[in-house]
Amino acid sequence: MKLEVVRGGSGPTVLLLHGVTPFGRDAPFLRLLGQAATVVAPSHPGFGDSPRPDDVETVYDLIHVYQDVLDALPDEKVTLVGCSFGGWLAAELAISHGHRLARLILVDPVGIKVGGREERDITHLFNTHPAEMARRAWHDPARQQPGLLGLGWQQHIPAMSDEELVRMARGWDALCVYAWRPHLYNPRLARWLRRISVPTLLLWGASDGIVAPGYAEAYRDLIPGARLQFIVDAGHHPDLEQPGAVVEQVRRFLGS
Repeated sequence: MKLEVVRGGSGPTVLLLHGVTPFGRDAPFLRLLGQAATVVAPSHPGFGDSPRPDDVETVYDLIHVYQDVLDALPDEKVTLVGCSFGGWLAAELAISHGHRLARLILVDPVGIKVGGREERDITHLFNTHPAEMARRAWHDPARQQPGLLGLGWQQHIPAMSDEELVRMARGWDALCVYAWRPHLYNPRLARWLRRISVPTLLLWGASDGIVAPGYAEAYRDLIPGARLQFIVDAGHHPDLEQPGAVVEQVRRFLGS
């Protein structure tokens, strides 16, 4: 299987799993993280320039893909960082493939069900107006622009190049395939998070309106010994809104 991968930096190896949009090569978060670690940042199958084979159509197919990726890395153990949708993947990997991990960092992960059957824990990404999505996802929606896109990206279609639009549309289509039903969670994940045994740090945008109140604390409480740190002036994408603050927390955790 072919994967588009951005690599760079120096230091301990970090496998970085992106959220709803892949990281561009010039993303400030990648540049800053590369000053503290050797970064390996793939685009999920169907995102960016990574093809999606017809038989890769569930989150659990992605988990198996990244088990292969972890086993292919030369390091005995690596730090796994996952953002949003990638945070869900990272949590699943830490349960099933934790022997390949030294540390786990989850940035505004989704993937668990906290409320009751009729309660919505996560804003419906596919049935919410882009302007409302941006309002909920960003502390300051004005920070989102072509080249720095997260939830609500459709508002910027008129300013996007054809190449960028195709990449975003492919990723959105793939996200629908993987995460439409159930919407962005595994109903059994919460039960098994207790099996994560590596040091775990959760970083959360203090203004994240994509998830329900208490979601971050629930995630923390389900992972033994996990620490939760809020990032001020950031919503669901602190890696995009406050990359310096996120990397500083990562740097401290790597050195702890």
